[in-house]
Amino acid sequence: SAIIGALVALSIIALVLSLVRVEDVTLPPTVKYGMVFDAGSSHTSLFVYQWDSDKENDTGVVSQTLSCDVQGQGISSYANNPPEGGNSLRECLDKALQVIPAEKQRDVPAYLGATAGMRLLREQNSSATEQVLAEVAKTMQEYPVAFKGARILTGEEEGAYGWITINYLLDSFTKYSPKAHAWLRPEAANIFGALDLGGASTQITFMPEGSVLSRNETSELTLYGYSYKIYAHSYLCYGQDEMLKRLAKELIVSFPSTQVQHPCYPKGYKETVSLSSLRASPCTDGSDPRLALGDSAVTLEGRGNASACLAALRSLCNFSACGQSQDCAFHGVPQPPLRGQFIAFSAFYYNFKFLNLTDGQPLAAVREAIEGLCSRSWEDLSSSYPTENPKRLPKYCANANYILTLLLDAYRFNESSWNNICFQMKAGGADVGWTLGYMLNLTNMVPTEAPARLKGHRSSLWAAAITFIILTLVLGLAALLL
Repeated sequence: SAIIGALVALSIIALVLSLVRVEDVTLPPTVKYGMVFDAGSSHTSLFVYQWDSDKENDTGVVSQTLSCDVQGQGISSYANNPPEGGNSLRECLDKALQVIPAEKQRDVPAYLGATAGMRLLREQNSSATEQVLAEVAKTMQEYPVAFKGARILTGEEEGAYGWITINYLLDSFTKYSPKAHAWLRPEAANIFGALDLGGASTQITFMPEGSVLSRNETSELTLYGYSYKIYAHSYLCYGQDEMLKRLAKELIVSFPSTQVQHPCYPKGYKETVSLSSLRASPCTDGSDPRLALGDSAVTLEGRGNASACLAALRSLCNFSACGQSQDCAFHGVPQPPLRGQFIAFSAFYYNFKFLNLTDGQPLAAVREAIEGLCSRSWEDLSSSYPTENPKRLPKYCANANYILTLLLDAYRFNESSWNNICFQMKAGGADVGWTLGYMLNLTNMVPTEAPARLKGHRSSLWAAAITFIILTLVLGLAALLL
């Protein structure tokens, strides 16, 4: 009877286990990481991003984990010493590995994107450009990450990725609606334009109304399941650093002397420029016969004249090439009519931040602030801003006037549309720039991963089954002993 009782108990246990329903269990999505070096003309920065493997509409929900500024100048400055260009990245790479879990590091895609500084170097010396890229690639390959390449972005790519970053951070592409329990797409009117100003180039990108004027400036992007057709154009040699070089060259050839007055620099400030340095940049047209040969030096003496500064900067831009056409920026470059609001970042933001200008201020107030800055002497500025970089401080007057020239005369903003420009460098806790847009584009290329699923049992039924088994065994043992 005891044996029969045990068999009955085991049969009941098997029956209960078979009745416990097996169902799918969804595991939480895993976190992935990616890193992008922004190798600009004047400096390099590293950004680390993370996103869940479970994506919304094939585009990863990316957030910024780390930003790190590389010490020294941009990688294009290492043309004569390429290995040091690679070594300059190590400190930021070490910091990145401190925030990325060790078990995930080898799966982290790592990229380096070089912009206008390297585009200029490629025009001068293609072999040196390849050597610099090879050295930075060699350094990155030494680290336990999935290095994907170091390449030079086109100006239009740089503009398009910056446009993606802005609209992603400002929820222009998609936004979660708690009421609808769904991701909704805002109207096209809420799409922002992007204005980027670097050291060697400037970009304008926006979604025009209707068709764009030229295929060369058209980019078609697909994000969150929707396609966008945008206008993007980049002006090489129109970054703030290269414009200052071009202005210095024009002043020197127009007034040949060992001492030349500079309308944009503050009174009392002097800067020595070697003629060989002006010939070195493709932007200054070193073959110009007006530029004297040799390595003689010229001293630029500040005048602090805002109106003369503005006129000198405007003379460097060929506005007459557009004629009477309204669908034109400058140098004969076609541009559709401006549409919507714009975010101006990078050097646009930093120069206006120095002037303590805020969004929404009338254009007249902006001009007044710039004139007040230009009228201040070098002694006054240097004593008022002791912590400001002494190489950057005397150039704010020139940069601010150049921004006015670029936005008003070239890009065709006016008194009324000026208020459509917001100057900012951060949104949603992340830096505004092209790197986040680059990562978003890359995550969009990766097939969407279905959440990992395992076979499991419902916890309540499993607990009841275990309890029943234990009671059955106890009763069976008691019957056996009796």
